[in-house]
Amino acid sequence: MDSALAHASPAAPPFIDKIERETMRRVARRLIPLLMVCYFAAYLDRVNVGFAALTMNKSLGFSSAIFGIGGGIFFFGYFLFEIPSNLILSKVGARRWIARILITWGVISGITAFVTGTWSFLGIRFLLGLAEAGFYPGIILYLTWWFPSSYRSRIIGIFMTAIPISIVTGSLVSSQIIRLGAWGGLEGWQWLFILEAVPAVILGFVVLIYLTDGPEQASWLEPEQRDWLVRRLAAERAQREAIRHYSLGETLRNTRVWLLTLVYFGQNVSGYGLVLFLPQIVSRFGVGVGMNGVISALPFAAAAIAMVVWGRHSDRTGERNLHAAAACFLNFAGLAVCVFLQDPTLMMIALILGQMGNSAIAPTFWTLPTAMLSGTAAAGGIALINAVGNLGGFLGPYLMGVIKDGTGSFSLGLLAIAMGALVSTIVLVALGHDRRLEEVPDTAGKGSPVTAR
Repeated sequence: MDSALAHASPAAPPFIDKIERETMRRVARRLIPLLMVCYFAAYLDRVNVGFAALTMNKSLGFSSAIFGIGGGIFFFGYFLFEIPSNLILSKVGARRWIARILITWGVISGITAFVTGTWSFLGIRFLLGLAEAGFYPGIILYLTWWFPSSYRSRIIGIFMTAIPISIVTGSLVSSQIIRLGAWGGLEGWQWLFILEAVPAVILGFVVLIYLTDGPEQASWLEPEQRDWLVRRLAAERAQREAIRHYSLGETLRNTRVWLLTLVYFGQNVSGYGLVLFLPQIVSRFGVGVGMNGVISALPFAAAAIAMVVWGRHSDRTGERNLHAAAACFLNFAGLAVCVFLQDPTLMMIALILGQMGNSAIAPTFWTLPTAMLSGTAAAGGIALINAVGNLGGFLGPYLMGVIKDGTGSFSLGLLAIAMGALVSTIVLVALGHDRRLEEVPDTAGKGSPVTAR
């Protein structure tokens, strides 16, 4: 990770002056590791239910459809509180609000260990969504407060490697916890929820002490570094608003914002439909729980590399839409082709490629709304896209569960969720180029171009 952060500033161009390079390297090293660890904990608590299902479903008598609903109902709670949460964050600051989110979702995730049936399971998953609402879009918004636009694709790519890393690590650790079996009156799946909830609560207090709300308060930057960053970000904000300044109301009615929401919805249909059912798909290959963890980790290990490479290439070329569209199409193709495959090895290769595409979408996708929005409009717009788009996280697992119960096979379910990625591909190509993505003159000081990507 240190190597990746060391290259967070643009590679090689001689016109980038020393203060920019040193400032952005210091900001990246100060903020990104902590944010990655927090997102690691968030995603682990969100998807560990997939491994718990290997024994929990039998213990509590859940069908695949009930598990799919429970896995996805998280996103209804998330949807309801997403926009209010992000607006509160923009008012009170990231430090206090992100700490609150971490602590409350950690506590609720741990309580999942004590569900006793369908309704308590559905209720606690809904509450988990309420507690975590605003975390991811809040981080995306927070990154726009610190990183000029020409850095964002690779920075988001580095930050979001926390997802595949959490799934890789979570797959290996979760499978071993499940294997421990009953202890102290609790089953393995119960210990899974309890033990994996602890890091989120601890990190909440770390964030409260360590995080800085914005560059103006960054005492750990030199005065000239702080001044440069504040001026650079202000110049970019002025450039966006010179083209069009959106109010919050205009943002929530904007056609382009809603089309981007549809793109994100499609990504989540395919992403969560796979991640929550992957351990069950792999178990059909005839492997034990321990080896299941290793095999289930493979798509996400490859995805971590794809995210960073895709984001860096997008920043170097300055192109966003087609990078995101190509990633969506790879996601579609990798999942859809599984309907024709019976060999476990070939199916895993296809799933690896599909997940590489799914994970590579985000680093370029999130540069699109942040190129047109600022201030409260950015807080509301990013939250809207994430809130509504994340409802795809309900539809994907639901489709997988219902189709599995109806056909006895996961292949048609993979084809169904692949359609979400295909819709995302079509919409991104149709959206075309936004002139806010073009390079604009440097008004923040000599040395480097100011861009509005």
